[in-house]
Amino acid sequence: MALGPERNYMTARQAEAAQIDVGLRTYMLRVYQYMTGGLALTGLVALSVATVPALRGLLVGTPLMWVALFATLGIAFFMGFRINSMKASTAQTLFWVYAALMGVWLAPIALVYTGASIAKTFFITAGTFAAMSLYGYTTKADLSKFGSFLMMGVIGLIIAMVVNIFLASPAIDFVISVVGVLIFTGLAAYDTQKIKEWYSEMDGGELAVKKAVYGALNLYMDFINLFLFLLRFLGVARSE
Repeated sequence: MALGPERNYMTARQAEAAQIDVGLRTYMLRVYQYMTGGLALTGLVALSVATVPALRGLLVGTPLMWVALFATLGIAFFMGFRINSMKASTAQTLFWVYAALMGVWLAPIALVYTGASIAKTFFITAGTFAAMSLYGYTTKADLSKFGSFLMMGVIGLIIAMVVNIFLASPAIDFVISVVGVLIFTGLAAYDTQKIKEWYSEMDGGELAVKKAVYGALNLYMDFINLFLFLLRFLGVARSE
């Protein structure tokens, strides 16, 4: 008889844990759905700009390309600072606009590299990202201690890339590419664990959507940057 209350308590705890687990999986699935949708939109816009002569003439090699770049940077920073105060619908709209503008900025890739090498790099990126994101989701290790190191690496990477614009050193460019792949591979795992920890079973409505959208934006940026650095190694330039 003494085991009755204890058994009921454990059953209740197990049911609560199962409910949280279902909620977490639903939340993470929503994050990945937004991210995948964003990547699909980026690819569609990039392909359209690269293949439709009117769009290519209007955007590629014109000041509008730089407008698209700085707009994406502005959206990313704005969402980072204001995600808590903005409406969920605003966060969703900004995410889709960000993905579309990134497609404009990435369109010249289709003109520089062969379609086969772009596709190969994309699938390698997808496989690498999926493996590292799965690790970040399932590992019991605390990856937060690597967060500051990885962010410092991103800042150092940006500085090195700016410096190498003037130096034009192939050796530095190679190091930048290697370091870039390592950093964004690590960020795929780190950001996944961070996004997972954002989840709360008490979230609902607007807050749940905003967390999913902002999480998707983080993973989207990790994926795109990993793809671009891998393309430096795997991309094959067009002959014409």
